[in-house]
Amino acid sequence: MFGKKHLIWGCATALLLSLMITACGGNEAEVAAKKQEVVDNYAEIVYASYEDSHTAAVDMQSALETFVADPTAETHQAAKDAWLAAREPYGQTEAYRFYGGPIDDEDGPEGLLNAWPLDEAYIDYVDGAADSGIVNNVVDYPEITAELLESLNEVGSEKNISIGYHAIEFLLWGQDLSADGSGDRSYSDFVDAPNADRRGEYLLVTGELLLVHLESLLEEWKPDADNYRAAFVGQDPDVSLQQIMTGMGVLSKSELAGERMFVAYDNQDQEDEHSCFSDNTHRDIILNAQGINNVYNGSYTRIDGSVVSGASLAELVALVDSELATAMSGVADTALASTEAIHVPFDQAISVADHRPSVIDSVFALQDQGDKITELSSALGLEVSTDLPE
Repeated sequence: MFGKKHLIWGCATALLLSLMITACGGNEAEVAAKKQEVVDNYAEIVYASYEDSHTAAVDMQSALETFVADPTAETHQAAKDAWLAAREPYGQTEAYRFYGGPIDDEDGPEGLLNAWPLDEAYIDYVDGAADSGIVNNVVDYPEITAELLESLNEVGSEKNISIGYHAIEFLLWGQDLSADGSGDRSYSDFVDAPNADRRGEYLLVTGELLLVHLESLLEEWKPDADNYRAAFVGQDPDVSLQQIMTGMGVLSKSELAGERMFVAYDNQDQEDEHSCFSDNTHRDIILNAQGINNVYNGSYTRIDGSVVSGASLAELVALVDSELATAMSGVADTALASTEAIHVPFDQAISVADHRPSVIDSVFALQDQGDKITELSSALGLEVSTDLPE
């Protein structure tokens, strides 16, 4: 039975928590209001960055269509440049993962957008296997369609990736067989090479699917709609904050520092790097770290140069523990700077002795950031794990 003793104890506990928050520089009402403002601003940033990702993907698809219609060295380079540009906003969205949101819930499109590492031979010819891949398998796959390519994604193996950014990357650059450069596929592969027309069809269909899956994320995060965003900003702010900080912490300590960097560092194998065909992995790493920084500081710079900015986790933490907020800002700045200091290209950073320290230093800095995010969550009365979901 809930008696007077329990009531007195509960009131005393609530009073103690309130006094602790007030003593640390904020009052209970101010902290509660700030929490909701942080959640609302986070939703704005998520939508803006997915909108930019979609806009950049539309531009990329236009460049792919121009290239396939008229394959030349110039249109090929323009398509590759458009792919690189499309990665800039998307790389920053990786901080919105790992808490069961629209990107990676059980029906989420993450594996259809950004899955890696990719088995090149699943898609097209590779060195020593001129007839490999879906492109060259006319018997089993007489028509290249969106339904077919999506149905074949990760069938039989996690590396059997048929669509997404990295499938497009491989089709544009080809295998990276160089120790100090990117892939060197010729535009002639889309002109007079075996199955050139099918290769072009594959490229365009994959680009179209990318747009479809990005549009699904836009629908879930757009304002003033009956969607995931409405539920996210309408639930208890503590639940949303726990999800926000889980995304940041898991990306920093486990996914980025671990899966994306340390595995490649430990194996010294360019096949383990994120964008190995284009040698754009250094940008992937920086953009992922920037995404975490965006969320913490409540600010995102759009591709048109405008800025989405509002209430931030940094401000919220400062209300509760100003010293911890200052410490976190230093750790976040160090983590981001460490990714920018990694030698380019990344395949040389993991394999050349003189360059390897820049990678492991960044791994440690990102792990420290993950630990600090856990500390922040505790200060806010939340519990956040930085382990990758099983």
